[in-house]
Amino acid sequence: MRFLSSTLFLALLLSLTTARAQTIPSPKEHFGFNIGDNYQLATYTQTEAYFKKVAAASDRAKLVDIGMTEEGRHQYMLIVSSPENLKKLNRYQEISRKLARAENLTDQQAHALADEGKAIVWIDGGIHATETVGTHQLIETIWQLVSRKDPETMRILDKDVILLTHANPDGQELVTNWYMREATPEKRSLDNVPRLYQKYIGHDNNRDFFMLNMKETQNIARQLFVDWIPQIMYNHHQRGPAGSVLAGPPYRDPFNYVFDPMMVTGIDALGAAMINRLNSENKPGFTRLGGSVFSTWYNGGLRTTTHFHNMIGLLTEIIGGPTPEDVPLVPKRLIPNGNTPFPVTPQKWYFKQSIDYSISLNYSVLDYAARQSDQLLYNIYRMGKNSIERGSSDYWALSPKRIDAIEEAYNKDPKKVVPPSSAALAQYGMIPRGGGMPMKYYDTIMKAPVLRDPRGYIIPKNQPDFATAVKFINALVRTGIQIQEATADFTVAGKKYPAGSYVVKTDQAFRPHLLDMFEPQDHPNDFQYPGGPPVRPYDAAGWTLAYLMNVKFDRILDGFDGPFKKLPYGELQSPEGAIAGASGAGYVLSAKSNNSFIAVNDLLASGVEVYRLPNGVGEKSTAEAGAFYVPASAKAKSLLDKSAKDLGILVTGLAKRPAGSMTKVTPMRIALWDTYGGSMPSGWVRWMMEQYHFPMKVVYPNDIDAGDLKKKYDVIVFVTRAIPPVGGKEEDIFSLMGSEAKVENTPAEFRPWLGKITATKSVPQLKAFLEAGGTVVTIGSSTNLAYHLGLPVKNALTEMTANGTERPLPGEKYYIPGSVLRVNLDSTQHATWGMSNQSDVYFDASPVFKIAPDAIAKGLVKPLAWFDSSKPLRSGWAWGQSYLQGGVAAFEAPVGAGKLYAFGPEITFRAQSHGTFKLLFNQLYSTGSGNPSSVAPVAGQE
Repeated sequence: MRFLSSTLFLALLLSLTTARAQTIPSPKEHFGFNIGDNYQLATYTQTEAYFKKVAAASDRAKLVDIGMTEEGRHQYMLIVSSPENLKKLNRYQEISRKLARAENLTDQQAHALADEGKAIVWIDGGIHATETVGTHQLIETIWQLVSRKDPETMRILDKDVILLTHANPDGQELVTNWYMREATPEKRSLDNVPRLYQKYIGHDNNRDFFMLNMKETQNIARQLFVDWIPQIMYNHHQRGPAGSVLAGPPYRDPFNYVFDPMMVTGIDALGAAMINRLNSENKPGFTRLGGSVFSTWYNGGLRTTTHFHNMIGLLTEIIGGPTPEDVPLVPKRLIPNGNTPFPVTPQKWYFKQSIDYSISLNYSVLDYAARQSDQLLYNIYRMGKNSIERGSSDYWALSPKRIDAIEEAYNKDPKKVVPPSSAALAQYGMIPRGGGMPMKYYDTIMKAPVLRDPRGYIIPKNQPDFATAVKFINALVRTGIQIQEATADFTVAGKKYPAGSYVVKTDQAFRPHLLDMFEPQDHPNDFQYPGGPPVRPYDAAGWTLAYLMNVKFDRILDGFDGPFKKLPYGELQSPEGAIAGASGAGYVLSAKSNNSFIAVNDLLASGVEVYRLPNGVGEKSTAEAGAFYVPASAKAKSLLDKSAKDLGILVTGLAKRPAGSMTKVTPMRIALWDTYGGSMPSGWVRWMMEQYHFPMKVVYPNDIDAGDLKKKYDVIVFVTRAIPPVGGKEEDIFSLMGSEAKVENTPAEFRPWLGKITATKSVPQLKAFLEAGGTVVTIGSSTNLAYHLGLPVKNALTEMTANGTERPLPGEKYYIPGSVLRVNLDSTQHATWGMSNQSDVYFDASPVFKIAPDAIAKGLVKPLAWFDSSKPLRSGWAWGQSYLQGGVAAFEAPVGAGKLYAFGPEITFRAQSHGTFKLLFNQLYSTGSGNPSSVAPVAGQE
């Protein structure tokens, strides 16, 4: 009876388990259509409900809420594995982290952990919401993994833990609702979505993964770099190059020189598995290497940042969507070669085909991970261990500049022997057989003590804008970097540092990312052929974050130690602020600190008077030109106490009011240009203004064309790509600029956003606004406004042709994609208050100006920033940079009673360039004259 009871119990348990599995709804049952059906898309609301149903019904799935989005939705990650693995999920997560960080492990211990662990594989979808294959393959993949019982799926579930993550919930809701609004399926279109599919930054949500400003990127980064650290991450995108179905790994050169070579060859191995799977299933059209534009140079993308963390980061870009389309005829794509071994022929293409390809690709990755799980786990450990060893010993990294230096040393050596042939010289042992230079030229560069990679970096607490330095530290923390903090004063290399300074050592697993944030990028000179045009980098060529944020740090070349405590991984830091000194008369806030602008805006919003000190403050309380002065009052003290604590700023109390002139700060009515479809640069600035508490209003071209601008606004900000060039138009490939959407096809609520800035309608209104006393701030290509207004400035980057006409410098002579350059400034000017006399700026084929000396002498134009060096490059790639010398990067010009500010560099670039934020912020206050004898009320009064 006892045996019978046990048998009945097991049968009942089995039947209940089977019944539970049978309750998992298929996509068809939940959404009402199959994933991949023509003209059908799912909303995020529907997708979220499906994830919850699957997690509740399947013993193969666990739903994790990884955080909130910018629009307030829950962002989910569905973890899929075998029921047995899910019971031990914490252990497998622990193993993954231990191996990735490679701390205090022997090779033998690492092998044991790799044998015990499971491969952790990340698959995401939907980061770019109009790329609808990404989101929908995620849904279909989940269904396949929780419902299939074939041997391959069961092996995958047994050996892998799969993190299936939705990258952009807000975007899916917006785009699907836009597409599905048409009742007639054939009329549905993804074109002309009215706003960005991420609240602030749209497509740039895939450019935020080392800065991590947005909530969605913070949520994802926590999983990738702190909590899980998967060995493989797969990032789904669109769209494939014309004439192909998809682009995938491996990718074209150059790859970044800080990578461990095993990461690069790991991509090769996964790429082979992916293309082989498609070929075996008779699915043509996979192109790779030079068949697409995608490389592994850039840091900052969802896929690319993982490369700097020893993860095998995969990207595919596939064609397709809910509306059927055509694979176009591109004859050159039809010849098989190493880029595209199995070309696709021109044909009609359907959504379901793209979904099927994506499932095959996912399964190829998951199957590879299942078969090679122990190797993947051990390899990420080995890469981390390599980084630790390189960071704890003398190490010289190779780069194009180092190679050039070796060749230069050889070419300049007057005693060098130029052999008649390599073989002849080899017999004397001077060069290796087969060619080459004597070893001494290598040793001159690659063993020079001063050219070693640093053992670490020290970020002193006593720097002008420590609060911004802490923001930099937090960007490192969020990307899994180990940070140490000094618990007492200490000395390294003869220099004293205060307690509270941060120390970042390079003997850690994620050393590639760490170096990439502190050290300059050295992009190779990359041309289509010798003397030909340049090959454009996929995104930026240089981005050194410590430079862009103006963080003061010291590179330490030798091993060092001190009273340092290691901070827990992922623990964000908060700077300490205070009010120092007697404050009987008032308070001073430094204009060098970005967070001072937040405090000032909060004071102004509460009705507290604030002044600026054009000549600073002398005596013991030294402050720079443009510092803020707040007369003493109970309200001011209460607000500043809170600001000092929350913002980490140092507020200096003054016993007596400053001598000399001061100007009263008045809030301005700020307008920020945007366009139908959304401008990413505008969205970044909107987010920045919210963070720094500047009240503003978004305006559109029709608002500008309506006129009477001075009655509504005091300052109008035009980010790059707002103002077209004289005699032409400028297009933003990620924004429709409001010119493509037709009024009759646009819902009434969005029609006021249509239109574009024009020379005939908009520029006259802007001129009238300026003449009436308004301020216009232009950034990047929107400095075109200076030419529309006829100001005495010219393009500095031109040459005369043989026939006497002027033309822009050709790419063969001058080419600077996104890179970091250094400019000189006059920091005594109102526009540049709080800046140093030199600053690093983000430069992306940015405008540079030539100003006639008499225009400067007459006060028609005032230079604010300029290039005084023939080699201003700090990080990236600058071909022909000597052409910049003497050019003006930024200027101000009076126009009637108002002022135009023109900033050629991208001073607000992706909200990363904290070092140049003040060049915008300074222009957002009205600073009329103030009377120093009347600005200090009795202490305690408001």
